[in-house]
Amino acid sequence: MRRSVIVLFLFLLAGTSARAQVTETATARQLTISVGGFGSGFNPNNNSHPVYGPGTNHLGGLGTYVDIHFTHWIQLEGEARWLRFFEYDGEHQDHYLIGPRVPIYRFGRAQAYGKAMIGLGKMTFPHGYGYGTFTALAFGGGIDYRLSRKLTLRAVDFEFQDWPNFLPDTTLRPYGISVGMAYRVF
Repeated sequence: MRRSVIVLFLFLLAGTSARAQVTETATARQLTISVGGFGSGFNPNNNSHPVYGPGTNHLGGLGTYVDIHFTHWIQLEGEARWLRFFEYDGEHQDHYLIGPRVPIYRFGRAQAYGKAMIGLGKMTFPHGYGYGTFTALAFGGGIDYRLSRKLTLRAVDFEFQDWPNFLPDTTLRPYGISVGMAYRVF
C-alpha cells in the first residue's frame, strides 16, 4: 500500500513538472524591422541618348530605407531617395516608394530578393523649366548580406521605375543601382 502511494505521488509530481514543458519551442519573434541608408546612381530618363545633350544622363544621391519582416514570406519595404549629385543645370529627382518585398533564394548569409513598389517621383527640370510630382511604379531586386545579427550589407539593389503619366503621352523610365547598410532595430 505504501509503495502504491509513493508511486502515485511520484506520478503526480512528474505530471506537475511536465506541465511546465507545454510551451512551444519555436516561439521566436517573427517581426523584425531594419533601418538603413544607401548611395544610388540613376539614369533619370532611360534613353540611350540623353534628352538634354551628352553627359546629362546620370544622377547620384543618397537615400534611406526600412524593411519590415512580418514573417519570412510577408515583408514590406519603404524607401526615399534624393538624387542631387551630378545634376545637369539643376535637374534632380526624388523617389518615395513603398511595397512588398519577396525573398527569392538564400545562400549562406546572403539573401536574394525581389520587390514591387508604388509611390511618388518628384522631378525638377533643368534650365529652370519647372518641376512636378508624378506616380512612380518600381520593380527590382538585389542581394542583402548579413554581416552580424544586427548589421546587413545591401550588396546590390537594382531598380527599374515607370512614371506612366510623366507628361501628356509620355512615360519616363528611370533606372539605377544602390549599395548600402542596414541596422536591425528589433
